[in-house]
Amino acid sequence: MTPADAASGLGASVPWATAVLAWSITIAQVLLALAMACAVLRMLQGPRAQDRVLGLDTFYVNTMLLLLTFGLRTGSDIYFEAALVISLLGFVGSVAFAKFLMRGEVIE
Repeated sequence: MTPADAASGLGASVPWATAVLAWSITIAQVLLALAMACAVLRMLQGPRAQDRVLGLDTFYVNTMLLLLTFGLRTGSDIYFEAALVISLLGFVGSVAFAKFLMRGEVIE
């Protein structure tokens, strides 16, 4: 029984639940990788700086979600901690970029 099965209460009583969970995590990881590719494309081709910042925000959110799906697949806590660190750093970076775009300086 995987940690995800134990957390959800599904074990040997529903044998197809493990397969459904594995397939849905795999599909989510593929779709998140595609979303990350689209975000990189927006960061590289964005006509304005605001588009590039939005692409960066989307990229770090997708990275965080991809790490969470890795954590669900493996049952390891390290992925959840890494996702938390990425989300905190991404938020601070977004605020700094927004302030820089509005005023031209980050630290007053």
